[in-house]
Parts: sequence; C-alpha cells; structure tokens
Amino acid sequence: MPPAAIVFDCDGLLLDTEGSWSVGQTGLFARHGREFGPEHKQALVGRSMLEAGPIYERFLDLPGHGTDLTDELVALVVQELGRTGCAPMPGAVELLDRVAGRSRLAVASNAPRAVLEAAIAGAGVRDRFEAAVSADDVPRPKPAPDIYLEACLRLGADPAASVALEDTATGLAAARAAGMRTIGVPSVSTAHLEADLVAGSLVDPAVLAALGLGEDGR
Repeated sequence: MPPAAIVFDCDGLLLDTEGSWSVGQTGLFARHGREFGPEHKQALVGRSMLEAGPIYERFLDLPGHGTDLTDELVALVVQELGRTGCAPMPGAVELLDRVAGRSRLAVASNAPRAVLEAAIAGAGVRDRFEAAVSADDVPRPKPAPDIYLEACLRLGADPAASVALEDTATGLAAARAAGMRTIGVPSVSTAHLEADLVAGSLVDPAVLAALGLGEDGR
C-alpha cells in the first residue's frame, strides 16, 4: 500500500538550490568586506536561520546582528532564485510523476518561507504539493519534529503511516522524531545517514518499493 502522505525535504533532496545559497552567501560576505570560503560553507550547511545567525555574527565580526544578517542573506537568495530559478534534483520530477494521485504530497523545508516559495516556483513544482511548510511556519526548525508534524497535519495524514524523504542527518532526525518512516538520499556522497532506507537516488528501485511502487511505476 502507498503511504498516507509523502513529505519531501526541499534543498538538496527535491531541488538543487545550493548554487543560489552560495551566490547569496558570497554576496553577503562581500558586502561586509569578507571572502566566503569552503570552511564557511561547511559550517553553515543544513543550518536553520536561527542556528546560522550566530555563526554569521562570528564570521563577519558583527555581534548582535544575526537576525539582520540572515534577513539580508534571505533577500539575496530569493533574488538569485528569481533570476535563475533552480533545477530539480536527479529523479525528482520522475518520482513526483509516479506518486501523483497515490499519496498526499507535501514539501517541508528548514528554509524561510520566502526561499521555499521562490525555489518551488522557480523549479515549476509548486502545484505538485498540497502543503508547503517552512521553518517560519512552526515554533522550532529541524531537527525538532515540528515541520514534519505540521506537514502531516495539513495533509490530514497520520505521521506513522507517512514517509519523509531527506538528504541530511538533521532532517532525518526531525522525521524520526515525528514518528515517520524515513528514506535518506544523500546529496553529498560522503554523508552518513541513518534512515529506514538509504538509497543512491530518488528513483532507486528500493525507494520505489518503499513508496508502494513497482519499477514500472504501478
């Protein structure tokens, strides 16, 4: 049987937004007279804006300005997404096609709402989802379960009968805490993920089977 609901993470799982984030981060650092490098990227990957604020304060020597800096970053990322759009991750559209009409679908992101909406609109997938939940819509971001619980609530689905797809340990921790079954598809090949199923792509036969699909999509 297909899951009652399938909830997709956005950045790195459903859509390739990393380039837009990097452009925004590079622009933010440049505005404040700094150069954005790999060590900064590594420290910020997967962070919510709440977590990232103090990190930007430290990197840019602007204590107490975390909210201002993340607001500035969000505006830059939204601008870049509006200018270039973003591409679905490999297999994402094919999987959405296969599960359409079989399970209720949502996207659940640790990004601010403005970024989430710009990303799914820019990639042309907004109408695939009955619900889109961002970190702005709940009291606590991932790894707390709030985002996934809210997505299931909006879909009218029992989390225990639903599946979450994620590419990060943070997101998988949130889905597990919500009581959902989990599928991990790492966007970084060296990432170690703990999930009910870890697969190499969104259309791996094991993923299709876990979602109640055969290789022929039925």
